[in-house]
Amino acid sequence: MNYLFYPLPVKMEAGIAFLRIAIGCMIAYHGREVFDPELMNSYLTWDIFKNPNGKWMVYMGKSSEFIAGVLLVLGLATRVGASALTLTMAYITFFVGHGKFWYEDQHPFMFVLFGILFLFAGPGAFSLDALIFKKNQSSE
Repeated sequence: MNYLFYPLPVKMEAGIAFLRIAIGCMIAYHGREVFDPELMNSYLTWDIFKNPNGKWMVYMGKSSEFIAGVLLVLGLATRVGASALTLTMAYITFFVGHGKFWYEDQHPFMFVLFGILFLFAGPGAFSLDALIFKKNQSSE
């Protein structure tokens, strides 16, 4: 019970890994729509995508979501995946949405915040990044 009041982190690496994997699964699930042409075409009816670059923007956004999610789940190139997540969801929050992240656009903005967390904290435990960099450090 004392750990609830303890000022230092408790099992932080495992906690970050749990969040990274859960968020990665959620964002990959959102991005899997890139494989559904009918659904992707439905996004082209939105006003913001009714322009010559609309189809490209929709496919880039959904591809970015899917790739970022897979990278986060694996803990591979975590900061690259976190950057893609942060930038894509910030675009959705402030340009596709209304920018009201305190009310209407909370869902994509929460992904922005998690992306920033992984940028600073790294992948945590159970990641391919840890295996790769541990291997590289031991060979030096």
